[in-house]
Amino acid sequence: MKALLGIAAAIDKLNEFVGKSVIWLVLVAVLVSAINAVVRKLFDISSNAFLELQWYLFSGVFLLGAAYTFQRNEHVRIDVVSGRFSHKTQAWIDVFGVIFFLMPMALIILYLSWPVFTLAYETKEMSPNAGGLVLWPARLLVPIGFALLVLQGFAELFKRLGFIMGMAPDPFAKPEGKTAEEELAEAIRKDQGKNGGAA
Repeated sequence: MKALLGIAAAIDKLNEFVGKSVIWLVLVAVLVSAINAVVRKLFDISSNAFLELQWYLFSGVFLLGAAYTFQRNEHVRIDVVSGRFSHKTQAWIDVFGVIFFLMPMALIILYLSWPVFTLAYETKEMSPNAGGLVLWPARLLVPIGFALLVLQGFAELFKRLGFIMGMAPDPFAKPEGKTAEEELAEAIRKDQGKNGGAA
């Protein structure tokens, strides 16, 4: 179990790095959207590439950030019933859910999405919209996102089994420290401070 918890910790670090990096795509998507709107209003010029780039960025946030959200226990949960149980019972419910629901779904989507990506890459598939972007990067986000989710599923499974066996901390305890949103706001303030100081 100690080895499995070590693997879980390594997966947590990977998905934390990916998740904290992907947070910046939200800011990029907002900037692209704002620039597109201003250019369209002022110069009556628009491009499908801008619209599709926003779609790519949103897809990246959703798909690449899903495992990080799962790791932080911030995903949508229906706690009307399970919230009344002990944390150990909730851990058993999660073990069942990961094994019989999350893993089959994520593995099937991972398996089915890979050929879609490879076909798009090999054929250099382009958007059907005029001025649109190449599609394979967007197609690649799906298998990468679900591969990260599968890894995090294993990590959460190991952590819950470790908790049940008394060898790991409570996975339902709220983590101390800043939320992802607070970390992003702080990073933006620091970046603005550096740029302001350089000016």
